[in-house]
Amino acid sequence: MTSLDKPTEDTQAEDHARAVTEAALFEAFGGVRGMVETVLPGLLFVTIFTINKDLHWSAIAALAVSVVLVVVRLAMRDTVKHAFSGVFGVAFGVVFAMMTGNAKDFYLPGMLYTLGLALAYIITTLCGVPLIGLILGPVFKENLSWRTRNPGRKKAYAKASWAWGLILLAKCAILFPLYWWADTAQLGWVLVALKIPPFLLAVWLTWVFLAKAPAPIDVFAEMEAEEKAEEERKAALAEESGEPSGGRHRK
Repeated sequence: MTSLDKPTEDTQAEDHARAVTEAALFEAFGGVRGMVETVLPGLLFVTIFTINKDLHWSAIAALAVSVVLVVVRLAMRDTVKHAFSGVFGVAFGVVFAMMTGNAKDFYLPGMLYTLGLALAYIITTLCGVPLIGLILGPVFKENLSWRTRNPGRKKAYAKASWAWGLILLAKCAILFPLYWWADTAQLGWVLVALKIPPFLLAVWLTWVFLAKAPAPIDVFAEMEAEEKAEEERKAALAEESGEPSGGRHRK
């Protein structure tokens, strides 16, 4: 290898690591389609409520579009986890709003979930098991190997989890005062506006931290290699134990 080859190979390795990180983040967080499925029900709710102030029609429309999104996923035999999470979130919102008669309560379960998620990111990081690592570990096929075998990667996961936690806390700091002071339409439009930008910022920071981190340890490949080595060892032992008996038989 010449001195000119190494930078090229290093650049290719970095590009590959970034591509793998991008693909993993895209898979974990649903990509563009997942974002659409997250935003659309709330957008439909606040649009209809702004026009006619009818809680029932707004709630029914939001729930209906969530169900349609799941049906489309099922028809295309695609993963439904993001669409299903949207259905459950909308359903809880509809139940809250219908029980209290206050249209703003449609948004309350989602706001409480955001607050809980923010605290989960921060608390798990303080405990040494950052949540983003628990989420992305299986996607990268490293499971929990980053905790003890890859300290540079654990540090990147900690930074990413801090980013998610603080971004979501900042979002809550905006939304909860509006829940008390603003009307339903104002709260709804602000919430819709804050759906994507904070999410994209958190994903981008996660990509930045992980792209600079050491490569993940593929524990699945390690297990397959160990199983293959064990099978080869057993085959070798069986062959060795069979040769003497085979020789006696021929004699």
